[in-house]
Amino acid sequence: MDDERPSRPTVHQIRAVVHPPEVTSRANAEHWTSARYLRRLSVYLTALFVRTPISANGVTVLMIIAGFLAGPALLLPGVWGPLVAVLLTQVQMLLDCSDGEVARWRRASSPRGVFLDQIGHFVAEGSIGLFLGLRAAGLTADSDPLKTWQFAFVGAVLVGGIWFNKALNMMVVVARVNAGLDKQPDIPATRAIPTSSLIGRLRRGARFIPFHRLYHSIELSLLTLAVAILGTGWVDRLALDRAFVLVMAGGIWVVILGHMTAIWHSKRLEP
Repeated sequence: MDDERPSRPTVHQIRAVVHPPEVTSRANAEHWTSARYLRRLSVYLTALFVRTPISANGVTVLMIIAGFLAGPALLLPGVWGPLVAVLLTQVQMLLDCSDGEVARWRRASSPRGVFLDQIGHFVAEGSIGLFLGLRAAGLTADSDPLKTWQFAFVGAVLVGGIWFNKALNMMVVVARVNAGLDKQPDIPATRAIPTSSLIGRLRRGARFIPFHRLYHSIELSLLTLAVAILGTGWVDRLALDRAFVLVMAGGIWVVILGHMTAIWHSKRLEP
């Protein structure tokens, strides 16, 4: 299409610009919800945004707000809190698709936009982890939360693990930059591990039981909803919440160990 882009573009015109192969084929940056359905919807939202004065960074700020609110939503009683959290994380990821599309349409991609985008993901997943701990501490039940503050602390441990695990990928980028190496393309080959090795076999097995994916905002909110639904039956809801946050807080450190090992044995730190 012409270099001069229309002020009121059609969805077809926008899609031709904002969904290039180098975006839709990214191995690590694309969440499965984006590939399955969110990018099919986000282009319609983008078509609305580009007709307004809102900038791509403004859309990212909306994404940050939606992601953060998913955490406090968990304090709503019963299944309503987790259900609202699930909806908010879906909105978060929809806006996450749209902000990049607005930036590509307006040729406004920038380091500030990438910076804000990373803040958004850290805020969303950290907020959910923190408020899972507060939920387990009894803020939505009749128990005295001052007597169960330990579970709020477990939530904080969970947040620390989630953030550390996310930061590992950034540490790879920093390591390559400080070593004078170029950024690697985001393709599966850069993360490949020899399948003959023990680490390679373990990683291949993780594809069938992707426990490490449960700490993304989408999966974490869905899993929390499943636990809340289970808690409406014969299982004690508060006891289930506490067991859930303990398992997740312990499991994230197992994920971190596996993530660090996978990075070390992959090509991501090679010239």
